[in-house]
Amino acid sequence: MKKIIIVLVPLIAILLSSSLYTVNETQVAIKLRLGEIVSIVENPGLKFKTPFVNNVVFFDNRIQTLDSAAESFLTVEKKNVMVDSYVKWRIVDTEKFYISTGGTMASANIRLAQNNQDALRSEFSKRTIKEVVSDQREAIMASVKSKLKSIAEGEYGIEIIDVRIKR
Repeated sequence: MKKIIIVLVPLIAILLSSSLYTVNETQVAIKLRLGEIVSIVENPGLKFKTPFVNNVVFFDNRIQTLDSAAESFLTVEKKNVMVDSYVKWRIVDTEKFYISTGGTMASANIRLAQNNQDALRSEFSKRTIKEVVSDQREAIMASVKSKLKSIAEGEYGIEIIDVRIKR
């Protein structure tokens, strides 16, 4: 009888610990059942899941920063300009984000960086070097932000907070 209890107590402890998970204030969780989305958990606290059937994927719902590497763009005058920029973003539609990026922040950063570079290239190719440096810097950032916003919210479930050109 004691041997059964010695075996049964650890098994119950393992089963109980694998059926509980915690969502922090800074997280959003997606509960999956065999790879299919069952629910999205936004409220913090201790939650339950079916062990070995459900798994949980956590996402950070705080503002993220994508710091792009400096890249060279051509102006209307065919002159190279080195541009260093960053994008502030946050997940707003967790289900769409999970489906479109596979649930990885790295994939979201890569896609967002590509869209940012395309938008910057488009804006710099319309302007002269004088306009880029002095007059229309704010207009460039606003235009890039609006382009990124429409793409990111529609395709990735991401809200673009801000786009800035550092240098």
